[in-house]
Amino acid sequence: MMIAVVYSGSKTAVWKIARDGKTIAECTMPGINPCFVDQKALLQQLNKKTTLINHAEQIKKIHVFAAGATSEDRRNELATSLGLFFKHSKIDVHDDLYGAAKAACYNEKGIIGILGSGANCAYFDGTELQDNNFGLGFILGDEGSANYLGKIILKNYLQEKLPLELHHKFSEKYDLDRTEILERVYKKTLAQQFLSSFLEFYIENSTHEYIHGIIDSAFERYFEVYLLPTIKLHPGNEVHFIGIVAGNFQDRLRAVAQKYGIEITTITKQPIYNLLNYYSN
Repeated sequence: MMIAVVYSGSKTAVWKIARDGKTIAECTMPGINPCFVDQKALLQQLNKKTTLINHAEQIKKIHVFAAGATSEDRRNELATSLGLFFKHSKIDVHDDLYGAAKAACYNEKGIIGILGSGANCAYFDGTELQDNNFGLGFILGDEGSANYLGKIILKNYLQEKLPLELHHKFSEKYDLDRTEILERVYKKTLAQQFLSSFLEFYIENSTHEYIHGIIDSAFERYFEVYLLPTIKLHPGNEVHFIGIVAGNFQDRLRAVAQKYGIEITTITKQPIYNLLNYYSN
């Protein structure tokens, strides 16, 4: 049987298609967060992907893990939209945090931290996630995430607080002025994706001491807001991290964890591979 597994942050959705446990196709597309992407936009994106068009009729089951799919209504909305394209598929939708939990723990207990385009944390009992109140979105929350880091670098750039060499690099790379930045953040759609896009600058300059300082401060904020309260409620559990920020800055993340006396069991940059393995078998 042919299946597909999808893991989507707000910026990017990764698709893996498998038959009998073997990957036969894969692709990426813009994120399918139901908070930001309506049915029309989603179908337009799907129809641009030759890989998905070619396999749409053969895929019988799709496991979707998407940022923003946090309520039954949003999960049903996303499943219905996908069903218009994948007419022969049974579609199962969960949020990205549940996907992170399955990728890190499979069926075991643990504390799951997401540090990707967004941020979250929860206790997983091996079957279900413990409800939390962390999900405040990229404006009020997401401390430590790619969009959070994007806000910091933009603010420091506009206020001329970056070291001179970083200021020049940023200016040359993005060629953005104050008016354009503020318009992209406050007036245009997909502000979260815009903010998250600056993670590339952090990665390119990851050895710079100033970048270390921003990253460490962001991770400390994440620990205080998300991880420490979860550990307090569920002591003695292994701690796992998922996401592109965690994956790209593993050494900084482990160093900050050590300050708090926390040992991180696993850090997984791209959970899609673990999810595909789990659901293929």
